[in-house]
Amino acid sequence: MARTFVGAVAALLTILAGGWAVATTGEPDRSADLVPYRRPDAIPFPQENPYRAAKAELGRALFFDPILSRNGERTCATCHVPGQDWTDSTPRAPRSDGGLMDFRTPTLLNVAWTEGIYGWDGKFRGLESVARTPLTAPGNMNMPPEEMVRRLSADPTYVAAFREAFPETAADQPPVTPTRVEQALATFQRLIVAGRAPFDRWVEGDAGAISPAARRGFDLFKGRANCAACHSGWNFTDGSFHDIGVAPDGNPGRGRFFPTSTALRHAFKTPTLRNVARRPPYMHDGSLATLAEVIDLYDRGGIDRPSRSPDIRPLHLTAQEKADLIAFVETLNDGGADGAASQPITSTPPRP
Repeated sequence: MARTFVGAVAALLTILAGGWAVATTGEPDRSADLVPYRRPDAIPFPQENPYRAAKAELGRALFFDPILSRNGERTCATCHVPGQDWTDSTPRAPRSDGGLMDFRTPTLLNVAWTEGIYGWDGKFRGLESVARTPLTAPGNMNMPPEEMVRRLSADPTYVAAFREAFPETAADQPPVTPTRVEQALATFQRLIVAGRAPFDRWVEGDAGAISPAARRGFDLFKGRANCAACHSGWNFTDGSFHDIGVAPDGNPGRGRFFPTSTALRHAFKTPTLRNVARRPPYMHDGSLATLAEVIDLYDRGGIDRPSRSPDIRPLHLTAQEKADLIAFVETLNDGGADGAASQPITSTPPRP
């Protein structure tokens, strides 16, 4: 009985202490809400393409080398610009013939954490297979695989780099293959990780890392605005596809591959929000120029149609609430995420 009484008193004191802390700071207890947003401890690499420093180094060299484009004028970095958070500033990716592609260039930030399929409409089955399309597409790198292998195999530096990156290659076998080009590029791209931002410091316990407006914005993000329904976890994406009421041009998005599915019509992959404030324009088609326009879209609820996600609806946000949401999103900016372009590649992957 006495032990029960003591336990009850201890529990009561704990509750009171928590209530006192909330009352003292004037802030709600968000500790449980912040747990899913903690940064991971390691970069994930697939078993079929494990990390090796020489492979990542080779992938970095290939990423920036115009040798992979048929006319020798484009590289992967033509669209995925390191200093622009690994995307570019155009509404739609530029084609090599002066035209525009169907979609905005997606950022490569945190692609290591993308599960399943890649691309705005999910046409890529994995990171190792993403490179094949831009490398061979006539409007992009326009490089036939046979010509790519011929060029790389004629360069002694690349031949040596491929042998070091793939030491399992038999001495009498050619080390350069299209698959290994894709594996090396994917290994390097997994090192492109958004850096630590004020939001991360707040999650780790630095109460002053973000402003009161940003904290109110987080509460809206998790609560009434319901942004976290899709922009979830530390990478702020569920990796899924939703019609959020954009695509006035009628682009079918994911529905292109599932024409009988109403839910996937006009559905596009949820992008990460890391460094998003630095990465205008927005949406799959770059149709919104500013974060304020994005918030206004969600506030209106987008285009009302059968495929629109049930999580999208008019929000009726006040001007202050819209400003708070933007203040929160701006806390996801790091100090610059271009490090993977130039920093030394170590024998073990860097911590995220």
